Amino acid sequence: MRKLSVILLILCWARLAQSQDIPPAVQQQLENQTDADEGETEDDSYLQDLQFFYTHPMNLNEADANELKRLRILSDLQIDNLISYRKIFGDFISIYELQAVPSLDIQTIRELLPFVSVHSATPINVEFGKRLKGGEHSFLLRGTQVLEKSKGFDKSTSGTKYLGSRQRILFRYKYRYKNLLQFGILGDKDAGEQFFKGAQKQGFDFYSFHLFARNLGIIKALALGDFTVNLGQGLTQWQSLAFKKSVNVMGVKRQSATLRPYSSAGEYYFNRGVGVTIGKGKIESTVFGSVRKLNANFVADTVNNEDFISSFLTSGYNRTPSEQADKNNLTQTSFGGNIILRNDRWHVGANAVFYNFSLPVVKRDEPYNLYAINGKNWYNISVDYSYTYKNIHLFGEAAADKNFNKAFVNGLLVSVDPRVDISLVQRSISKGYQAINGNAFTENTYPTNETGLYTGVSIRPAIGWQIDAYADFYKFPWLKYLVDAPSHGKDFLIQLTYKPNHDLEVYTRFKSETKQKNQSGNTTTTNYLVDLPKQNWRTQVSYKINPAITLRNRVELLWFDNRGANKAKGFLTYFDFLYKPMLKPFSAKLRLQYFETDNYDARIYAYENDVLYSYSIPAFFDKGYRYYLNIEYDLARDLSLWLRWAQTIYNNRTSVGSGLDEIPGNKKTDVKLQLRWILRKRK
Repeated sequence: MRKLSVILLILCWARLAQSQDIPPAVQQQLENQTDADEGETEDDSYLQDLQFFYTHPMNLNEADANELKRLRILSDLQIDNLISYRKIFGDFISIYELQAVPSLDIQTIRELLPFVSVHSATPINVEFGKRLKGGEHSFLLRGTQVLEKSKGFDKSTSGTKYLGSRQRILFRYKYRYKNLLQFGILGDKDAGEQFFKGAQKQGFDFYSFHLFARNLGIIKALALGDFTVNLGQGLTQWQSLAFKKSVNVMGVKRQSATLRPYSSAGEYYFNRGVGVTIGKGKIESTVFGSVRKLNANFVADTVNNEDFISSFLTSGYNRTPSEQADKNNLTQTSFGGNIILRNDRWHVGANAVFYNFSLPVVKRDEPYNLYAINGKNWYNISVDYSYTYKNIHLFGEAAADKNFNKAFVNGLLVSVDPRVDISLVQRSISKGYQAINGNAFTENTYPTNETGLYTGVSIRPAIGWQIDAYADFYKFPWLKYLVDAPSHGKDFLIQLTYKPNHDLEVYTRFKSETKQKNQSGNTTTTNYLVDLPKQNWRTQVSYKINPAITLRNRVELLWFDNRGANKAKGFLTYFDFLYKPMLKPFSAKLRLQYFETDNYDARIYAYENDVLYSYSIPAFFDKGYRYYLNIEYDLARDLSLWLRWAQTIYNNRTSVGSGLDEIPGNKKTDVKLQLRWILRKRK
């Protein structure tokens, strides 16, 4: 039986190795994150890592916990078990030895195989001389444009208009040698921003530079330029991509090295300066310092003769005179770090981060802003921990801010049986607690004003079958935007997946969430809260006809009850045709989609394939059709071209978008062109 399972595993791996797409579970996580935040992240660091490890598989005999975390496939419990297995039994001899690692199931191993390898570990001192000459240079150029002209680009539009051209342009150069050294520069211009003229005479509106080295003796990581800092469980600071509730019920713990290189187009969630991690034996310590110019809403109080900042602007847009007036209005100086004591099974860490602003921060005088960050400085401190005992993994963090408001997050991962995993996350965060760059496992976008308990379970009752479910109950002790009283909510999800082999996957999912909000259309003097339930059901089928062709179909329904107004419902279905012939220099992905919703409240998000290092998750509402076609063509061994055409056609609109982005007519067409050239050392 074991021999048969190994043979089947080899066959699955041979097929899976033809694709480097984002794992399906991560696609669902990205959809959920976009829905919760009502916007997509521009941090493509994970996509860069995924592609790198697909073309340069991670060596399981030398990968540490931080490196394994970058794949976002294994939980901390699985990572601890893998490393413990390697220490007890020695280096892996075969990739299929993963079947013997406790808590690793067949489906997880299938997802892992395209990105890992097994061979002898290479001494670091041998690698050091090759860092500057043995790596790869990559050059990437991407252009994007909406073909229809919006009001912001129409010369006949009166009043404010966009100052720049309609194209978005991104350029990125990166040098990378294995996991030991990388450096590069990025330039990004958004549509509507000027380019080598006006306020942008230096070319791109946004530039980013980074240099990042690992394993320089006792220096475990060195960051110069742009980088991110991730501390504890996100109560004090977490700047890299991190997910919250999703079908991956065991992915509830924040996982990352403290320092990470940053080379994405997002213009807010990163540091600019220097950071270093030093480690020896069981002790590891990180310190960092950063000075950044931030876009912020500047207010001049002529009555009190004071200047202050009312809000941070995170979009990075500098397209109009008013947006340009907000550019670099605030200087933020930050510094901090941590010290970690770790063993094979546990760690304890202390974290701190301090901020200073060139102008005081004063939020709008609203009741829900009573506990908001204010003044010219802020800080957060915390202690975090983790402990693994056999099939149990505990983790958590306790934090306090400048005003000694407290926050706690504690979690538990348990592999009850080879077929059953359980997760728990408890959080208790004061209504006054604030963290500028916090990002913990919470219902709120930021860790503040929340108590709750999350429970998840993953069951594999038979080969090919999996059930994932979670329940989350939470309360908000203080007011929120459009919530004028303490409130509460609850979320439930259950998903049944059938995957008998690598060629077929079917899943059906039901999700329900209920939150409280001010009564819509209330005409009384005092606002009151009502429950707003939302449910959605989704079924998706993916079938690989042959090694070259995969078909995929999704159907999704959504119901939203806006108490006091009309109930809303939504429907979306799409059909995907994925064509990737073996030993051919091209591939194509086609989607045909129909959607129909009563209003924006019933919007449905759907993940879309895109060019390399990119993805799209639009919100679909009203009624219409959408299609897109992605084409990849390898012009030469190291020169690749991507082309994307996407169009949405509405049945019930005479215009698309709003404000300066409003387009006359019922169509919106996006075109994207990308070129990548890799210069590598010839063997």
